Amino acid sequence: MSLNLAMMLRESARARPEKAALLLDDFRVTYAQVEALSNQVAGSLRAAGVQVGDRVGLMLPNVPQFVAAYYGILKAGAVVVPMNVLLKAPEVAYYLGDSGARALIVWEDFAEEARKGSPDGVLPYVVQKPGSSALPDGARAFNALLQGSPRFDIAATGPDDPAVILYTSGTTGRAKGAELTHFNLYMCCDVAANRLIEFRDDDVSMAVLPLFHSFGQSNVLNTAVYAGGTITLVPRFEPTKVLEVIQRDGVSVFCGVPTMYFALLHHPDAGQYDTTSLRLCVSGGASMPGEVMKTFEAKFGVTILEGYGLSETSPTASFNVSKEQRKFLSIGKPVWGVEMKIFDEQDNELQPGPDNVGEIVIRGHNVMKGYFNRPEATSEVMRSGWFHSGDMGYVDDDGYFFIVDRKKELIIRGGFNVYPREIEEVLFAHPAVAAAAVIGVPDERLGEEVKAVVQLKAGVSATAEELIDYCKERVAAYKYPRSVQFVDQLPMGPTGKILKRELKAQLEAAAKA
Repeated sequence: MSLNLAMMLRESARARPEKAALLLDDFRVTYAQVEALSNQVAGSLRAAGVQVGDRVGLMLPNVPQFVAAYYGILKAGAVVVPMNVLLKAPEVAYYLGDSGARALIVWEDFAEEARKGSPDGVLPYVVQKPGSSALPDGARAFNALLQGSPRFDIAATGPDDPAVILYTSGTTGRAKGAELTHFNLYMCCDVAANRLIEFRDDDVSMAVLPLFHSFGQSNVLNTAVYAGGTITLVPRFEPTKVLEVIQRDGVSVFCGVPTMYFALLHHPDAGQYDTTSLRLCVSGGASMPGEVMKTFEAKFGVTILEGYGLSETSPTASFNVSKEQRKFLSIGKPVWGVEMKIFDEQDNELQPGPDNVGEIVIRGHNVMKGYFNRPEATSEVMRSGWFHSGDMGYVDDDGYFFIVDRKKELIIRGGFNVYPREIEEVLFAHPAVAAAAVIGVPDERLGEEVKAVVQLKAGVSATAEELIDYCKERVAAYKYPRSVQFVDQLPMGPTGKILKRELKAQLEAAAKA
């Protein structure tokens, strides 16, 4: 049996060739044009030596070239490796090296950082802005991929073949590549479009969530293409711009993380924009404060439905399907074809009830194939046929799930995952640092903010600004700590492990004193 996710684009292009697939301000791209452009990318990649199963990095913001490249890579039978555009050179090197990528397609503004991090042998293609001519040494223009035939026979891939490798640390450690298959991603679109938000071909969906992120990629890009709807692209979240685009393009479906809703709710001129086209808002990536949800719905007259999932689950695992059926502050029920349970530490199922908190486990068509080249890490999270999420929660008597905490120390800042260990490793490399602990602290706007608690080496000095700048140079902008607190001694257990729970308790006690 053959299945290639890019067939969704081909079918929509055949059914509605002149319909607008993509909007970017005054720029309009039809389904027929996206189909032809992605065919050219596919043919040119194959001509450049990219074979079925090879990996191709994609480091672009929300622009039409992302869509053409994404489906072009899939049509060639290759595997997309979406990459955050804010990654620094060492992070680029790790993503490309770990995945064994053969090529990289990158936006001009990030090309230099990507060049510094690209391993030898990786073919870099740079998407240039209008009027630009300079290219980094050894790079080629993305337009070189658009010189081939607008016709291409989609490679025959199987349902279980990987389509996308999304890098995630899960709950701890260095990033691992979650292999999402063509079947995983196709079913996510099918379920979302037909059983959750009932996406229609006359819907206009806003893509302000990064398309390199699982949420934006599956629930916005792929779902809209599956249904033959229109996607209006917003490369960067700015509340005023978002409101302008909603009014201008008649946006009917908006997917965002809680911080976006918070910003729109508190925009001083929000009432001056016509947002009556909105029929549905979807929130994910982090828990939305109940007061924000209630106030937003009252102000904008639209329902917000929350869902839950992870990169490893394509991402949707559970969802509140309607205002009538939802439970406030719940992450909803498992979506069609997916099962969720609560397990204790011995992998025994717990009974319903808020007193029976355990780990959320998941199985179904949405669960990844595994971590790329990480059999031990895969075995660690895939036990007894269930994916262990690392999230702690409970299920009630009606089958609704609630998250109460993170099993590990994951920080969710504005919908982006920040893994403390990664930042701690950077801090430990600073010559003045003896020990460091990175924790999340509450933040009204972002949900959580990144804070570093540092113990300096004896006789050595450093300022908070120095350590913050040190991190800024080495990790993406959403990861570096915004505050640094110095302590004489970090609390440690008998094995030398920093006791973060005790540390947080100490900091809270000191703040109250």
